[in-house]
Amino acid sequence: MANIRSVKGMVGLVTGGASGLGRATVERLIRQGASAVILDLPSSDGHNLAAALGERCAFAPTDVTSESDVRSAVDLAKQKFGKVDLAVNCAGIAVAVKTYNFKKDLPHSLEDFTRVITVNIAGTFNVIRLAVGEMGKNEPDADGHRGCIVNTASVAAYDGQVGQAAYSASKGGIVGMTLPIARDLAPMGIRVVTIAPGLFATPLLAGLPEKVQSFLARQVPFPSRLGDPAEFAHLVTAIAENPMINGEVIRLDGAIRMQP
Repeated sequence: MANIRSVKGMVGLVTGGASGLGRATVERLIRQGASAVILDLPSSDGHNLAAALGERCAFAPTDVTSESDVRSAVDLAKQKFGKVDLAVNCAGIAVAVKTYNFKKDLPHSLEDFTRVITVNIAGTFNVIRLAVGEMGKNEPDADGHRGCIVNTASVAAYDGQVGQAAYSASKGGIVGMTLPIARDLAPMGIRVVTIAPGLFATPLLAGLPEKVQSFLARQVPFPSRLGDPAEFAHLVTAIAENPMINGEVIRLDGAIRMQP
């Protein structure tokens, strides 16, 4: 008999949980009967969001690159909800700069490059390494399952555009560590899966002019529009509920292949 899982009753950590893909994930988890801890910057809307979502939601002000911040967030989940079953990494930043600006005779800032790599790769890894320590304490189910990690990469990991060297490298790093971490954690029954979203209607994209947004939407073969963050959240819960999905990167992109 297949082992049917449900997110109802699960406890999830969601980084970048106060906006965009993370926020949609938190809202869906709560709606489906799970509990969620929002990990986001102190300056974010995390506090108000958690208050609005009720007693099964809590906010942990967190810089994902900080060991003490993430430890505190894991502790909060344990204290308030008793365990951690799921960690969803949505926190991320981007810059758009060419490798070299020949008009201005200016190389890409190394500081900017390093910052994107640090937040997106090291931040994701920091959350994984600290969350799984708590997941490992869960009683395994009949399948031996103890927990699940869902990371966010991007189609930019595969078809990065002009100006996306730092962002693509950071998302490629997340893609590249998915399988080895899944292998590391397999003996403990903890899965690791990555979603590579295409173009989604998030704050990261909302900053672009309306004309650019509609141009981008038309590049998506079908459905020919920007993705709805709720569709990302839907895939997160599907992954959490399906124990056979492991060590994989799933493109969620309406079949887009980005042009240069």
